[in-house]
Amino acid sequence: MRVAVIGAGAVGGTIAALLARDGHEVQVTARGEHLAAIVREGIHLGGVWGDYVARVSACETLTRSPDLAVVATKAQDAEAALRSNAAFLVGIPVVVMQNGLEGIESAHRGAPRSDIVGGLVLYAASFLSPGQVTVTTGGSTYLGGELLPTVYASRILGAVMPTTVTGNFEGAQWTKLIVNHVNALSAITGLSVQEVISNRGLRRVMTESMREAVRVGVAKGIVFEKVQGLSNGTLRALLRLPTAFGQLLPLLMKRRMGKRPNPGSTLQSIRRGLPTEIDYLNGAIVHHGDLLGVPTPVSKLLVSMVHEVEKTGDFIAAESVIARVQSL
Repeated sequence: MRVAVIGAGAVGGTIAALLARDGHEVQVTARGEHLAAIVREGIHLGGVWGDYVARVSACETLTRSPDLAVVATKAQDAEAALRSNAAFLVGIPVVVMQNGLEGIESAHRGAPRSDIVGGLVLYAASFLSPGQVTVTTGGSTYLGGELLPTVYASRILGAVMPTTVTGNFEGAQWTKLIVNHVNALSAITGLSVQEVISNRGLRRVMTESMREAVRVGVAKGIVFEKVQGLSNGTLRALLRLPTAFGQLLPLLMKRRMGKRPNPGSTLQSIRRGLPTEIDYLNGAIVHHGDLLGVPTPVSKLLVSMVHEVEKTGDFIAAESVIARVQSL
């Protein structure tokens, strides 16, 4: 089967390699040195799902129509990427693997004549050098949307990696948004997610940012979908527990990650000198909090500090981060 992967970074490169290993005819889009490396040597997949070199067709934009397309760009790039390839996606199921809350809506704008399926990736993958992707922690991919294209996509993707179909995709998006709160502090400090959670002060900051996100979701009437052991009841309990007990949540997430350092997708963008998705992660909580009148001071500060690191290129010491939060 012909499958297109638009945006062959950490997530897209992993999906492309797994599909190629299963015998599918895969075409990917990429840019710059990464594109050149894929053309020259293929995609080198490593990590918990095995080692494999995937020889795939690679270009800046698609050159043919696939039977299924996967969009795995950063959230801010998805709509433009879809517009650039829309002519080859008419009537094609398109799975949008996006962080944040706007993936399906932006995909409909970018490819209005395609069948859009929402996708959420719960495995952790790193793309730190051209042509090479590494899966550091396994996990399921959640799909949701219109029934027929969602089932169609799940049969193809589910054959190569753990895949879960959910009827509460919005709830899954919000739970994943809580999970993604591991990203900001890594990007700010330059530490791995495990190192951040091991630091008591940073862990307390992370817990409070998660509590803000849950407060906003509850105010919006969200029923959180069960994702990575986080359920609606567990997340709502986070609001009732003292912060000291609430810190068990990031500690549980750290345990699930294993010992291999997880840099987080936001830190990976920082290290490559690229804009991050922070406005679609913690920034989404700030946005919805403002609309609902729910205060989100820690989230606002974390967004500001990520942008500070983006601008200066200098990480902020953990002690300084903790002090800034305590001064709020």
